[in-house]
Amino acid sequence: MTLTDIAPSVFETVESEVRSYCRAWPVVFEQARGSRLYDEHGRSYLDFFAGAGSLNYGHNNPVLKRALLDYLAGDGVTHGLDMSTTAKRDFLETFRSVVLEPRALPYKVMFPGPTGTNAVEAALKLARKVTGRETVVSFTNAFHGMSLGSLAATGNAAKRAGAGVPLPHVTRMPYDHYLDGRMPDFLWFERLLADPGSGLDRPAAVIVETVQGEGGINVARAEWLRGLADLCRRHDMLLIVDDVQMGCGRTGDFFSFEEAGITPDIVALSKSISGYGLPMALCLFRPELDQWQPGEHNGTFRGNNPAFVTATAALDTYWRDDTLRDRTLARAARVEGALGDLLGENGRSAVSFRGRGLVWGLEFADGKQAAAVCRRAFELGLLLETSGPYDEVVKLLPPLTATDDELDEGLGILARSVRHTA
Repeated sequence: MTLTDIAPSVFETVESEVRSYCRAWPVVFEQARGSRLYDEHGRSYLDFFAGAGSLNYGHNNPVLKRALLDYLAGDGVTHGLDMSTTAKRDFLETFRSVVLEPRALPYKVMFPGPTGTNAVEAALKLARKVTGRETVVSFTNAFHGMSLGSLAATGNAAKRAGAGVPLPHVTRMPYDHYLDGRMPDFLWFERLLADPGSGLDRPAAVIVETVQGEGGINVARAEWLRGLADLCRRHDMLLIVDDVQMGCGRTGDFFSFEEAGITPDIVALSKSISGYGLPMALCLFRPELDQWQPGEHNGTFRGNNPAFVTATAALDTYWRDDTLRDRTLARAARVEGALGDLLGENGRSAVSFRGRGLVWGLEFADGKQAAAVCRRAFELGLLLETSGPYDEVVKLLPPLTATDDELDEGLGILARSVRHTA
């Protein structure tokens, strides 16, 4: 029996055809600890997917789990909408003292709903409300979510095709490196803004990822991000950073934009903010932008108190000093070296690699090669996914808490998989 013969009938007969990850990894998972998942037969899989970036601290992190179990055992509030609770107070106080104040960030905190696309929708809605303008600028190969507003700002044609309606009020600009340096940064953007005949309505905001995860691990240079922030200031456009996947330490610093030394007007944060894989999202913005009327934007599950508990524990455990940040940056050099060696010996197969912190992509000539690498890696016990407009990039997203041995093990399996498929 091969892996492709494993077809749990209930999933195929009851669950929608929209399912995707289970097709790439056709086993039934039962347990998860640290950097590993275990299927129902007890086989171990090293996880370099990490819940699409929702598990920066690994599966069932023991410190976070203890905090959650204690809270549940004490009959702590589970569902609270936006009511004041002790769990929310603890999180807000900790987030302010551990994250915001040390970085001199003045943000107000909004709980828009449980997912990243909720945070993006709130950011877009607020920008339009505050400025009175409709147009938002996003970038080539961006991914911002699957609800209609977020999807309008997303570049991927296949994902956009599922909308079923027009996706208006968003103008696309070239991301860093998109034109391979053949045009000065923002020359086209500046010209459109300056020319009343360009057809570009004055934008309310610009939304950007500092590293495009789904777009193919495209890494914006710090100077490009600074130039974008300056452009937004000069033309009275709000700058929104979508840090849903790259925040919470994925690139080293807590926020991925810290390296560039910029302060966005609005930040969307989700995925690993709960620390435990529990649904939670934040929309952060400058105080003067807090022009919401009570209940003007809401959601039934915006007050996920168990997520507040694990989020507080994660901040207390990992962000009161620079230990995790420094470790992540050191490991970035380790991954970069390993991918450089691999590219050198497999130049005909792999095309290039790029990344920051502990998010890296190994690009191939086409999606078939990348898919074959991921398929072989799964057979060898490593979970990887592809990204990019053609699914041509193998994406590495290990937990930040993976051990050195686990990191080396995963890189070794990747190398074997590339050699096997070259």
